[in-house]
Amino acid sequence: MKINYKAIVFAAAALVFAGCQKFVDIKTQGNLVPNQTINYRYLLNNTSGFETNPGLFDMASDDINLTDATQTTSLSGNAFYYWYAASYTWQPVFYVAGSTNENDLNWNASYNVILNCNTIINELPGSDGTAQEKAALIAEAKVHRADAYLTLVNAYAKPYHMATASTDLGLPLLTAQTVSQSLKRASVQQIYNQIIDDLTSSIAALPNTQQYNTLPSKASAYAELARCYLYMNNYAEANRYADLALSLRNTLNDLGAITAITSTNYPRRIVDPEVILSKLPNGGTLAWAPTAFKLSDELLALLGTVDQRYNLFTVPGATIGTGYTGRFFYKERSIGETRNVGPSVPEMMLIKAEYYARNNDVTNAMLWINRLREKRFKPTDYVPMTASSPADALAKVIEERRREFFGRMLRWWDMRRLKSEPAFQRTYTRTFNGTTYTLAPNSDRYVFPIAQSLINFNPELEPNP
Repeated sequence: MKINYKAIVFAAAALVFAGCQKFVDIKTQGNLVPNQTINYRYLLNNTSGFETNPGLFDMASDDINLTDATQTTSLSGNAFYYWYAASYTWQPVFYVAGSTNENDLNWNASYNVILNCNTIINELPGSDGTAQEKAALIAEAKVHRADAYLTLVNAYAKPYHMATASTDLGLPLLTAQTVSQSLKRASVQQIYNQIIDDLTSSIAALPNTQQYNTLPSKASAYAELARCYLYMNNYAEANRYADLALSLRNTLNDLGAITAITSTNYPRRIVDPEVILSKLPNGGTLAWAPTAFKLSDELLALLGTVDQRYNLFTVPGATIGTGYTGRFFYKERSIGETRNVGPSVPEMMLIKAEYYARNNDVTNAMLWINRLREKRFKPTDYVPMTASSPADALAKVIEERRREFFGRMLRWWDMRRLKSEPAFQRTYTRTFNGTTYTLAPNSDRYVFPIAQSLINFNPELEPNP
């Protein structure tokens, strides 16, 4: 069955696309004409249309643990927050059809990005300008599209397994700006193939770096490829592309030299040297009550109290509000802007560390971990990490990923990819409002549900189990 305009599941995305058409279709004023390449540059510069990632991952991860009655009561007593509590407790439904909050804004926002990218990729070849100018803009759009599909496939599809990826349900694969194509879900393998093709085909036309982290560069494409291959369990390719990304971008912020972070002494996201491509979670900052991230005891034990990531990025619950205890993620409020969830220099370093650990090279695994950790402690507190075996080195890499990326979505992705490995396999439990919830390694709840309202509009869109 083919969808029609009135019943399109991506209603919000269609509206954005329609807005894009209007943006380049104002001929009477002589400024914005669809065959002028400069207009697509303006569109890409409107970064709000390209930065969005789903904002559900951190709530589902074991990095947070909501135990204060003040917070749980607020989250469960308002339908507006149902998606938060539902993702936190791994429910089969996040958005209740027929309710005032039946639409999955995460899904819609990511497909908005894809449709904006499709507009640029498909229309630019017919515009004026040089071939080089057009190729560069198309390349930027391909990087954004690849990032959107990578985050979507790690939300709404099973983790990548080579043996089943060609049959596991992926996502509707939309590569043109038409609204009359099928929404049947392509396989997980097809989605990853598209991501890799978009990124590899974009590299030649991209600059090495950009003035602002919101604009894709060669470093961005390499970093996205490293991230992509990591979640395909292809550690050799992940390491190769992490190397290429680090050859262009490798600066770390020295947290040991900072006593407290503010908007004036910590770099803004768009120029932060650690950020390789700036991406933001849908919904913006969640550092305010009642949706603030209360960090789990397990994570806090891993961090320890001398780690600057603990001292600079977390605060006591009383800072959040009355009735809040423990420690909360606070970096967003301290620096005054939403956290970056895009690829970063630390991520590339830890991808390399994992590659070496998985290839029995303990020395190099620890070398890459310690290059990062040197910048995460005051000099008097820093002690190089050691490992007794490749298995111990790998465990330490995964723990370091938790320390570095809490509040930045990657822990949930790691829980998904590691759940089939005996060394990391576990059953998670949490209690919310008096009810205990369990997430077993073989649970379908590692895949987020597709909103019923989307399926109602388009029966072709197969639901997740």
